[in-house]
Amino acid sequence: MGTIAEEILSNHAGKKVKAGEIVVAPVDYMMSQDGTTPLTIKAFQDMGGKKVLDPSKYAIVIDHNVPSPIEGVSNLHKGMRDFATAHGVKLYDIGEGVCHTLLPESGKVLPGMIVIGADSHTTTYGALNVFSSGVGSTDMAAALISGKMWFKVPQTIKLVYNGKLQKGVYAKDVALHMVGTLTANGATYKALELYGDVIDDMSVEGRMTISNLAVETGAKAGLMSCDERTKKYLADKTSAKFNPVYATMDAQYERVIVEDLSKMGPQIACPPDVDNVAPIEKVEGMQLDQVYIGTCTNGRYEDLEIAAKILDGKQVHKHTRLIVAPSSKMIYLKALESGIIAKMVKAGAAMLAPSCGPCVGTCNGVPSDGEKVLSTANRNFKGRMGNTKAEIYLSSPAVAAYSAIKGCIADPREVL
Repeated sequence: MGTIAEEILSNHAGKKVKAGEIVVAPVDYMMSQDGTTPLTIKAFQDMGGKKVLDPSKYAIVIDHNVPSPIEGVSNLHKGMRDFATAHGVKLYDIGEGVCHTLLPESGKVLPGMIVIGADSHTTTYGALNVFSSGVGSTDMAAALISGKMWFKVPQTIKLVYNGKLQKGVYAKDVALHMVGTLTANGATYKALELYGDVIDDMSVEGRMTISNLAVETGAKAGLMSCDERTKKYLADKTSAKFNPVYATMDAQYERVIVEDLSKMGPQIACPPDVDNVAPIEKVEGMQLDQVYIGTCTNGRYEDLEIAAKILDGKQVHKHTRLIVAPSSKMIYLKALESGIIAKMVKAGAAMLAPSCGPCVGTCNGVPSDGEKVLSTANRNFKGRMGNTKAEIYLSSPAVAAYSAIKGCIADPREVL
């Protein structure tokens, strides 16, 4: 008997475990990016690491600073490339895309697995029925050497979202509602399990958006069941067999929250916290200096497609900048072939290489003092995009695209 988290950890630990226990379990896949890999390499060396136990289970991704903006970062990137070559691990170099899009695309992340990443939004893969969680660089180094990781088995909060979303309301709105309801600390070191009509009707890409933001509630994982949509998504990416894991009928939850989201409109996270969520009506009409569409939260093909439909034949407001970064090369190519990129560029969007883009403020699109930015990213903390004196609001790609045209926060239900 157990939750999805308890069942996956039990399978890996080789014994029945429950919430509160400490277990050491083998890890199925690992990842680190250019913000964390240099620290991982140093910890690996400090521990006396001679080799990565299983190079096929580890990937290094250069996505946060793409292309490198300064000499110091270039040297760090070189160290990552050298480490990848020396140990025979997979390297995703500049232009390949964002880690949390690349791993699902690769077919390496499968239901029932344990995956760790030296990046907090590793919770994204929970949408694929994976116990996936962010870890520190030191823990990552230890796992590279040993192939194992320690876990405290988390309690689980069950979320059931029923009803049918309105036109103009998307997965990002559900995710922001979830964070606003649970609050930033409401699920600290717990797992989330998500169910209901809304989840069932949602694409796997949309589900990833929700699992991506699970960590913004403090959660260790944001888990969903493996259904036919999940299996179809994976069938296009791998022929590998996998073993989905489901919660048992008698699973014990810390609490269960059931909501009908049929009447929910677009949601906006207002600065300076992701859980400072309000219905769009509260901030509608607020002028914007910059809009950003992309990131591991909303840079996937369906996100770009939604935005392009709204931008098609229109022009970005003369006082507003629009920046777009696809979250992988595969998505970029598909969007080029389908004409989506052309529609965006004609509307006035500035395209970036597949990457994290302005999200963390280390490379492109840093706003100036006092500017207001609307982003499809997952965080709006003070200084998040590189300027502590700018204000960041978060929304869905639909709200972002329509707002870029209007020059202010605007409700896409007006045109959808």
